[in-house]
Amino acid sequence: MITYPILTEIYCNVTSMELNDANLQTLTEFLRKTLDPDPTVRRPAEKFLESVEGNQNYPLFLLTLLEKCQDNVIRVCAAVTFKNYIKRNWRIVEDEPNKVSDPDRTAIKANIINLMLSSPEQIQKQLSDAISIIGREDFPQKWPDLLTEMVTRFRSGDFHIINGVLRTAHSLFKRYRHEFKSNELWSEIKLVLDTFALPLTELFKATIELCQTHATDVNALKVLFSSLTLISKLFYSLNFQDLPEFFEDNMETWMTNFHGLLTLDNKLLQTDDEEEAGLLELLKSQICDNAALYAQKYDEEFQPYLPRFVTAIWNLLVSTGQEVKYDLLVSNAIQFLASVCERPHYKHLFEDQNTLTSICEKVIVPNMEFRSADEEAFEDNSEEYIRRDLEGSDIDTRRRAACDLVRGLCKFFEGPVTAIFSGYVNSMLGEYAKNPGENWKHKDAAIYLVTSLASKAQTQKHGITQANELVNLNEFFVNHILSDLKSPNVNEFPVLKADAIKYVMIFRSQLPKEQLLQAVPLLISHLQAESTVEHTYAAHALERLFTMRGSSNTTLITPAEMAPFTEQLLNNLFKALALPGSAENEYIMKAIMRSFSLLQEAIVPYIPTLIGQLTHKLLLVSKNPSKPHFNHYLFESLCLSVRITCKSNPTTVSSFEEALFPVFTEILQNDVQEFLPYVFQVMSLLLEIHSNSIPSSYMALFPHLLQPVLWERTGNIPPLVRLLQAYLQKGGVSIASSAADKIPGLLGVFQKLIASKANDHQGFYLLNSIVEHMPPESITQYRKQIFILLFQRLQSSKTTKFIKSFLVFINLYCVKYGAIALQEIFDSIQPKMFGMVLEKIIIPEVQKVSGPVEKKICAVGITKVLTECPAMMDTEYTKLWTPLLQALIGLFELPEDDSIPDDEHFIDIEDAPGYQTAFSQLAFAGKKEHDPIGDAVGNPKILLAQSLHKLSTACPGRVPSMLSTSLNAEALQFLQGYLQAATVQLV
Repeated sequence: MITYPILTEIYCNVTSMELNDANLQTLTEFLRKTLDPDPTVRRPAEKFLESVEGNQNYPLFLLTLLEKCQDNVIRVCAAVTFKNYIKRNWRIVEDEPNKVSDPDRTAIKANIINLMLSSPEQIQKQLSDAISIIGREDFPQKWPDLLTEMVTRFRSGDFHIINGVLRTAHSLFKRYRHEFKSNELWSEIKLVLDTFALPLTELFKATIELCQTHATDVNALKVLFSSLTLISKLFYSLNFQDLPEFFEDNMETWMTNFHGLLTLDNKLLQTDDEEEAGLLELLKSQICDNAALYAQKYDEEFQPYLPRFVTAIWNLLVSTGQEVKYDLLVSNAIQFLASVCERPHYKHLFEDQNTLTSICEKVIVPNMEFRSADEEAFEDNSEEYIRRDLEGSDIDTRRRAACDLVRGLCKFFEGPVTAIFSGYVNSMLGEYAKNPGENWKHKDAAIYLVTSLASKAQTQKHGITQANELVNLNEFFVNHILSDLKSPNVNEFPVLKADAIKYVMIFRSQLPKEQLLQAVPLLISHLQAESTVEHTYAAHALERLFTMRGSSNTTLITPAEMAPFTEQLLNNLFKALALPGSAENEYIMKAIMRSFSLLQEAIVPYIPTLIGQLTHKLLLVSKNPSKPHFNHYLFESLCLSVRITCKSNPTTVSSFEEALFPVFTEILQNDVQEFLPYVFQVMSLLLEIHSNSIPSSYMALFPHLLQPVLWERTGNIPPLVRLLQAYLQKGGVSIASSAADKIPGLLGVFQKLIASKANDHQGFYLLNSIVEHMPPESITQYRKQIFILLFQRLQSSKTTKFIKSFLVFINLYCVKYGAIALQEIFDSIQPKMFGMVLEKIIIPEVQKVSGPVEKKICAVGITKVLTECPAMMDTEYTKLWTPLLQALIGLFELPEDDSIPDDEHFIDIEDAPGYQTAFSQLAFAGKKEHDPIGDAVGNPKILLAQSLHKLSTACPGRVPSMLSTSLNAEALQFLQGYLQAATVQLV
C-alpha cells in the first residue's frame, strides 16, 4: 500500500527529555526569555517551548521548576506555562494523537495536589486552575480519588492548605452553574455531595466558631473570612442544579449562619480602600446570591427564612455607602430584592404604597446616580465603561441592578411605580434646566430612569422590543434627547451626548423612521467627538440602525436615503480610527463593515483611497493581533470592498491583489496564526473572481499550502480546503501539467482529513473538486488507492456524516467518469464489491442525503448506474436493479431520513480541542453553492424518465417486466408521472 508523503505523523514518536540539571537549566533560560519585552528575543523562545512540549517529561520539568527553582519569577512563569500547557493538551481528541504521554499523566495526577497545597498563593492559584482543567476531563472516572484526597486535607487545621482545597473545589464545581441537566451530571454531583457535603458543612460550622474565638485577631480573621467566602461559593455551585436532600436537611444550620454573617459588622475587617471590596463585602455579596438562588428556585422550602433575609438585606442597602468597594454587595443585594419581588408568592411584601415609595426613594434612585467613579471610568477607562454599559457585562453594577429591580416591580405594580418615578424624572429635569452646567448629572439619571421604566423586553438584534405603554418615548425623544444630539459642540457634556445616542440605539424599534433619519446625520457628526465613549456609541448606533429591516425585508434605511451623507459617513468613520484610544475600536470597524454592506455600489468611488487605509491598518495589527473582533470586521470590510467593486468590474481584482498581497505575504512569512484562516478566505474570494486561469503569483504559493504544519491547526482546515478547491476549479489543468509532482501531496491532505471524524467532510470537498476539475488521466494511478482508503475508514468508523459524503462522492465519480468506470473500480478492489456497495450502502442509506445539489448529484449518478451499466442488466447485479430504482424514487419523493443511530457519538465540528485559533467564517467572503452538474440536467426526474426510455428501446420488453414484477405500486405511480412529464414511454 502506498502512503502519501504528507502523512508522516508529527507527534508519532514522542521523544523523551531526560530529567537532569542541564535540561532544567536550558528550560529556565528559555522561560526567562519568554518574559522579555523584545519580540526578537521572546518569539523564538516561545517557538522553542512550543516545539518541545510534545516531549515526554516536559510537564514534569515545569513542575520541578515551580517547586525547586530559587527564582520566584521563574517559578510563577513555570506555573503559568504549566497551566496553559494543560489547557492546550490534556483533552484527548478522537482521531488525534495523545499530546501528553500516559506516564506524564499519571505522574502529574499523583503529585499535583500536594504541590498545589504546599505552594505560595500565586502558584497555588495556577495549579488549582490546572487541577480543575484535568478534573473536567478525568474526574470522576479517571481520577476517582481526587475528592477523598482533597477532603482529608480539611483535617489538617492549616488554613493555607484548606483554602487551597476550597479554591480548587470551587474551580472544579462552578461549572455546575451552567451545565445542562443530564444523567451523567446528576451522578457526578451525587458523588460529590456524598463525599463533600458533610465535611463542607462541618468546616463551615468550625470556621464560624473560630471567627468568634479569634474575633480580635485581624490576621486570623482575614484567612477565616476568605475561607467562608469560598465555602459560600461552593454552597451556590452545589445547590444550583437542584436542592440536594442533604442541604434541605441542614438548611437550618446554613441559613441561620448565613443570616448571622449578613448582619455581622466587624470593625477590624473594614478597609480604608474606597475601590477594592474587602473580605466582609465579598462574603456578604455571595450570601445575597445564595439567598436569591433559594428565593427563586426553592421558594417553598426557603419560605420560613425569607422574611428575615428581606429585612437584613433591606437594612444592609439603606446603611451602605456609595463607595465603589460596595458595588458588588449593593448590586447583589438589589438583585435579591428583584428576584423576590417578581415571584407571585412574595407579592404581598411589596403591595403597600409606602413600601414602594420607600424602595424607589432609598434604593433605586440613589443607585442610579452617576457617581464621580463612573465619571472617571467614562473618561479614563472607556473600554471597561463601554463593556459594562453597552454589552451588558455590567451585571455587577448598581445601575443595572436598580434597573432590574424597576423591571421586577413593574411586573405587578407598573401603574404605581411609573407614577412615583414620573415625579422623580420631572424634578430631575427641572433641576437640570435651572443650571445645565452644574446639574447635568440630574438629566443623566432622569434618562436612565426613563430607560429602565420603559424597557420591558430587549434583544441584541432589535433593542427594546416591548415597552411600558405608560411612558411616551417619542415625546421624550423630541423634548429631551434631540436637543443634545443637535448641539453644535459635540464635545460639550459628553456623558449626556452618549446617553442621547444610547437612547436612539435602544429604542430604535419604537421610534418612527423619520426620527431615525433625522438622527443619522447627527450621529455621523458625533463620530468626531473626542470622548471615546461618545464616538464609539455613535458608531455602534449607526451600525445597529443600518441592520434594521423595513417592511419588504430590505433595510429600513436605504442607500438612496444615505446618499447625501455617504461621503461624510465614510470620512468620519475612518477619521475616528485615528482618534486617541480608538486605533483598534471594534465598534467603529463593525460600523465600517455595515456601511459598506448597506451602501453597496455607492462605495465604489471611494474604494481606491479606503483600501489603502484598510491594508495599512491590517499591516499594523498583524504585528501583534490583540482584538479578535476588530480583526474579524477588518477582514469582512476587505471582503466587501473586493466583492462590491469586482461585481461591477471583475478586472479590478488585480489591483486588490497588488494592495493585499504584500501584507498577506508578511502574515504568511511571520506565521501570524490568528490571521491565516482569514487570509486563506480572502485569497479564495480573489481567486474565485478570476476567469478560468490561475495567475503565477498564486501558483508560486501552491506548494506551501500543502505543508503538514498548516494542516495541524484545526482553524486552518475549512479555509485551506476552500482555497485548494478554488485552485482546482480555476486551474486543475495547469496543476496537472506544471505541478504534477504536487498531486501526491494534495491526496495526502485528503488522506489526513478523511481519517478524522471531525474533518472528513472537508476531505470529501477536496476529493470532489479533484474528481470534477483535474484531467482524468492525471489521477488514474491514484484512483484505486483513494477507494481503498475510503473503505478502510468505512470499516473502522462508519458515521452518518461519512456515509452521506461517501454517497455524494461515488455518484459524482459516476457522473464524471461513467457508470461502467464506477462498477469496474469497485470490482477491481474485490470481486462483487459493486453489488455489496449497492446493497449495503446506496440502497438503504441514500435517503439520508440532504441538500438540493447533493440530492441532484446522487439522482443523476444512480440514473446512470440504472441505465448505462450493462452489468446491471445481465449479471447477478440485476436483482438490485429494481430496489435501486425504488431507492431513487424514494430520494425524490420521501422526506429526508435524518435519523441518527442512538449510539453514534457525534462530533461537534465547532468544538475545537484545547486552545487553538478557531476558524472564524467570514460572512462576506461567502462562497456560492457550486453545482457540478449545472444546467446539463435541469430536472433529474425528467432525466430518469428519458434515460429509462432510452434503455428500454435498446432492450425492448426488459424494463416494463422488471418494473411490473417487483416495484411497489406507489413508486410505479410516481414513475408514470415522470414519464408523462417527459412525454416518453417504455417499450
